[in-house]
Amino acid sequence: MTPLLGVQDLCVRYDGREVLRALTVEVRRGEVVALMGRSGAGKTSALRAVAALQRFDGGRIDVDGFALEPGPVAPESRLKPLRRRVALVFQGHALFAHLSALENVALAPRHVLGRPRAEAEDTARRLLTALEVGGRADALPSQLSGGEAQRVAIARALALDPPLLLMDEPTAALDPARRGALGRTLRRLAADDGGRGLLIATHEVAFARAYADRVAILADGVVVEAGSPADVLDRPTHSATRALLAEGETA
Repeated sequence: MTPLLGVQDLCVRYDGREVLRALTVEVRRGEVVALMGRSGAGKTSALRAVAALQRFDGGRIDVDGFALEPGPVAPESRLKPLRRRVALVFQGHALFAHLSALENVALAPRHVLGRPRAEAEDTARRLLTALEVGGRADALPSQLSGGEAQRVAIARALALDPPLLLMDEPTAALDPARRGALGRTLRRLAADDGGRGLLIATHEVAFARAYADRVAILADGVVVEAGSPADVLDRPTHSATRALLAEGETA
């Protein structure tokens, strides 16, 4: 089966420094993949390149049949097919502070798909309800808890119904109980509607062990170890994996 996401030999440079030099990873439908690594390993850069939010310098990215090539980010007019295929939930949620939860989620259906306001808001209410924050539709981001803001951000990402969802450190501001609730939500998203694919950048070992189907350890710009959580996290073979596990135990 062709992967939903295929990243091959991805290279990203900043000011001549290679952050990613040959990253290869794939995600299939119905699968949650955790891209793991210590801070500065390049996890966020990988997600932003897949979402065409930054340039990359080598390799190839294919998102459900839409190919991205190295070089500057293409004009937004050429990326419309990609915007229907992939969405990124940022670490800090990045909700528009002056818009309510409902308005944040309805934004993309209105402005990308050209849907009437009433139809876009109906879609937004359905998504917010499905993610158990329907009662917070009229709240501003400043009035939401961390867990609520996370769910609104996920609803916004799902508003165009993309088959691939990217998440950057989704547990960063959540306590253990809310991490578990988020993990269960992500498993449900992967299973629903014929199966979405999720690629989650995280350094949270317990979260990846509990909710990921596969993990990929990123170090020195490449994936150094990949497989099931049991194989990689319980029986690590690479020093980078062991360092990540030790860091998690002392955090």
